[in-house]
Amino acid sequence: MRFLIVEDDFGSRRYLQILCRDYAEVDVVVDGEEAVEAFRLAWEEKSPYTLVFMDIMMPNKDGHQALREIREMEATIGVHHNDRVRVIMTTALEDPRNVVDAYYHGEADAYLVKPIDKEKLLETIRGLGVEI
Repeated sequence: MRFLIVEDDFGSRRYLQILCRDYAEVDVVVDGEEAVEAFRLAWEEKSPYTLVFMDIMMPNKDGHQALREIREMEATIGVHHNDRVRVIMTTALEDPRNVVDAYYHGEADAYLVKPIDKEKLLETIRGLGVEI
């Protein structure tokens, strides 16, 4: 099982990596551009990600745009809706607009507000059907 953490803040990135490393192989990137590239490479290597943690506010390409591109890529390569990567959007802002954008426009699977609580994180992952 592979997880991808997309986070521009070093502390948040490291914290998520520590929380997840006992459950999966974890790759880390720092912005949306790298996220889309990592996702593409994982498919090319025939080792796609099971779960992506996507920060919303990042430089270069934000999480909403990166998620839209990932979903477009999945559609292009013919990934069935039920087999798509599970995506948990993360943000420091508890903003209803971001929640709507994450769920309805980007088709995110879950949404967590930072700082992320370990038990809430594990509960969310399990709720998405990812066995950890």
